[in-house]
Amino acid sequence: MALVNEHFLKLPGSYLFSDIAKKVNTFKVTHPGKDLIRLGIGDVTQPLTPAVIKAMHVAVDEMTSKDTFRGYGPEQGYDFLIDEVIKHDFASRGIQLERSEVFISDGAKSDTGNIGDILRHDNTIGVTDPIYPVYIDSNVMGGRSGELQEDGKWSNVVYIPCISENDFIPQIPEKRIDILYLCYPNNPTGTTLSKAELKKWVNYALANDTLILFDAAYEAYIQDPEIPHSIYEIKGARKCAIEFKSFSKTAGFTGIRCGYTIVPKEVTAATLSGERVSLNKLWNRRQSTKFNGTSYITQRAAQAVYSPEGQKEIKEIIDYYMTNARIMKEGLESIGLQVYGGDNAPYLWVKTLDGLSSWKFFDQLLYEANVVGTPGVGFGPSGEGYLRLTAFGNREDCLEAMKRIKKWI
Repeated sequence: MALVNEHFLKLPGSYLFSDIAKKVNTFKVTHPGKDLIRLGIGDVTQPLTPAVIKAMHVAVDEMTSKDTFRGYGPEQGYDFLIDEVIKHDFASRGIQLERSEVFISDGAKSDTGNIGDILRHDNTIGVTDPIYPVYIDSNVMGGRSGELQEDGKWSNVVYIPCISENDFIPQIPEKRIDILYLCYPNNPTGTTLSKAELKKWVNYALANDTLILFDAAYEAYIQDPEIPHSIYEIKGARKCAIEFKSFSKTAGFTGIRCGYTIVPKEVTAATLSGERVSLNKLWNRRQSTKFNGTSYITQRAAQAVYSPEGQKEIKEIIDYYMTNARIMKEGLESIGLQVYGGDNAPYLWVKTLDGLSSWKFFDQLLYEANVVGTPGVGFGPSGEGYLRLTAFGNREDCLEAMKRIKKWI
């Protein structure tokens, strides 16, 4: 008989955003005709830019001709896109990479979840708290997280609180960990780390033989020139860090899927016998076996993001969303709410009213203001008492949502 991976059975009954969808659907059934404004799930609303669309059309046309048709592409990605990634996202910041260290994929979510394939099940895990749920859930599936406890924490995970009391800056843990997840600009809090603070973590990783998994999916939203866009801006990071990036929120690729992962050749992990193994080689083997590569059409679209026209258009979209963030932050603060983030990231982390729980505040906002957010506790125990709002909505919706919330408060 076939046996299941019982680690999957340890997962809570449903995913955070599925719970939200159920509550929203219930509201729609019981309140027909009510107009909801969704500022919860971080999907984008602005369409693909003209430069991207043009590149996709050209690529589609190439598929109609025998001379230019493309079948299976390289699992690691086409050189034409890899070269643009290296030139614009790294060389421009003084970071040198080889082509073989860049892996084009269908998005950062896939890669942050799949990276566990090349790591043993008994590694210890460290996460900042609150955190993107995929990091935790994928490790539960891989058997690394232990058991879910009554306080909402997993027994084999080291939680590093990021709360207002420590300015949302994670502190070095007393207990050594094997694998550390960092996401900056942070989802869900919208906060960032300075170079000095990020350097502390790189130094910790080098001293403790810790692997850092660094999610930089929102780096394009950084406005402060002093905030690092890549962990490789920190000396020594090539020896201890893997970095994930995405075109989803940067260029509106949530529907066509494209991202990439950087695995430097210096990054290694050990076997039980102490042999050091290149994670670049292991990830390359994993991708070659389990992934057939991102589509040619999508990669041509991503290449267009780096064109002069594409860069101008993408900047306009980012400015649009960051203006939404400013409007929302100023509006919420004007009525006395405590709001974090929103300055270098498209997320706002809002303290709930009068000590309400995250879900209670979510329900009141839904039923009394008809605005949908995301309960902070869904991102981890330290998220209790907060609500995440995103700036990815339409401008009119953001303005209307602030009016509704002000009237409600």
